[in-house]
Amino acid sequence: MVSASQPRIAPGRLRELGPINWAAWQILSRASGTSDAQLFSTLGRTGRLFRGWLHFSGMLMPAGRLRRHDSELVILRVAHLRDCAYETDHHIRLGRRAGVTPEILDRIRQGSGADGWTDKHRALLTAVDQLVQIRDIDDSTWNHLSTYYDDKRLIEIVLLVNQYEGLAATIHTLRIRRDDF
Repeated sequence: MVSASQPRIAPGRLRELGPINWAAWQILSRASGTSDAQLFSTLGRTGRLFRGWLHFSGMLMPAGRLRRHDSELVILRVAHLRDCAYETDHHIRLGRRAGVTPEILDRIRQGSGADGWTDKHRALLTAVDQLVQIRDIDDSTWNHLSTYYDDKRLIEIVLLVNQYEGLAATIHTLRIRRDDF
């Protein structure tokens, strides 16, 4: 069992973050609906790496080519599979804005076999599960997924899954605390 009682690296403030990352943390916290988005106040301690990561992350979500609803399905499924409450907390809120209802959230937790998915979303969630569980997507699932998504979006799906799986590992390893809303 992993202990999450104390963060391994304390969230930074102006001194640790520097003025640019401190300002970004303030803006991102407000946009997230919290006074301290702990993820950003912790990762912000890395200086320019934080800003590069923010740019990359932002290009996947919210500025990606996938429909926002599809992105949220992917992220919430990864968060569920990786038992990442921090990601789940934030993306339940973001997902709601993208049409992820409590019923859909329940189906996300059940997986691609749950009743009620469209064929497209069943293929998407199957691909997410495979990427997280075996680090690959089998040919049958890939071919099925490619009937719904073009090459750019297929690449983006793989990047998005891996971004949020890596982020879940970072959150767990650094013991980043859940935010207060």
